[in-house]
Amino acid sequence: MSRYFTAELERLEPYTPGEQPQDQQYIKLNTNESPYPPAPGVIQVVAAASEALRLYPDPENGRLAKAAALYHGVEPDNILCGNGSDENLMLAIRAFCGAGRGLAFADVTYGFYPVWCDLFGIPQKVLPLKEDFTLDPADYYGLDEKEKVGAIVIANPNAPTGLTLPADALAGIARRNPGAVVIVDEAYVDFGGESCVRFVREGTPENLLVVQTFSKSRSMAGARLGLCIGPKALIDDLKRIKYSMNPYNVDRMTEAAGIAALADRAYFDKNCAAIRDTRAKTTDTLRKMGFTVLDSSTNFVFAKTPKMPGGELYKALKQRGVLVRHFATPRLQDWVRITIGSPEQMQGFFAALREILA
Repeated sequence: MSRYFTAELERLEPYTPGEQPQDQQYIKLNTNESPYPPAPGVIQVVAAASEALRLYPDPENGRLAKAAALYHGVEPDNILCGNGSDENLMLAIRAFCGAGRGLAFADVTYGFYPVWCDLFGIPQKVLPLKEDFTLDPADYYGLDEKEKVGAIVIANPNAPTGLTLPADALAGIARRNPGAVVIVDEAYVDFGGESCVRFVREGTPENLLVVQTFSKSRSMAGARLGLCIGPKALIDDLKRIKYSMNPYNVDRMTEAAGIAALADRAYFDKNCAAIRDTRAKTTDTLRKMGFTVLDSSTNFVFAKTPKMPGGELYKALKQRGVLVRHFATPRLQDWVRITIGSPEQMQGFFAALREILA
């Protein structure tokens, strides 16, 4: 780093995104993207919206907020649109945490949470998952007083494990921490989890915030669009941070694409069902091959084999043109995360896997 880099950030370890190699064509099962294209109407509205690119977008994203509110059964002022769910998560962590108010999260979860803490100088309270990677809600009770946390963030379903908690368990954590905001990261909820949006509709608990994305189930990872759904008071807090950083955070084409994606419920349901079906077949096949596979509620599976370490399996698959994700940390080093692709992609994955294990 240069001599101009600020001293307080010298130990910052940036988030490592999944590989996006350009050297050859891969069967890409490493970044939990959808194998299916966006809804047909998305492409049409993006082309139409491009004619107005000379104008700034609506900073409130009013049309999209209204469409999302109608879809989720809430009011538009319960919605914040963001540049992917990452931006909304970052805004929430920045809004509710600070030097004297930390962030609590699991030791095995989305890797961006500790990076934001380091970036903003926020204390971290890291709570280990159980040996089987499950999360005990009781571990999170009372953290607002005991640990002085300003927020608790829980990915549900979790990544990279794919495991999920009932929505009532998340609401229970919020009720047991009235002095903190509970942020529920629902990036994968459409593949089998139970959403906490209903608590926003009911108006209680008032310290629960839901973050969702269009990247996974709506096939729009390249568009960068996310929603934050929560009580108006919390959404107003986030807007205060947003307008201090990036008021025009969602562009015109992305807003139009989001509205079109929400409108085509049949296409959305069909793709989610197809991925769940392929996930079930993938899990069954892997287990018959001797793999340990966690029960997934996402568009990926987390698996390991006694025949070789996870890092070696990842490398062997990459050599054969198949990308999966490996996390070189002590608890995860034996495992690989495998995105659920199309049936044809999974056939290619299994062909490579059988060749390696033979």
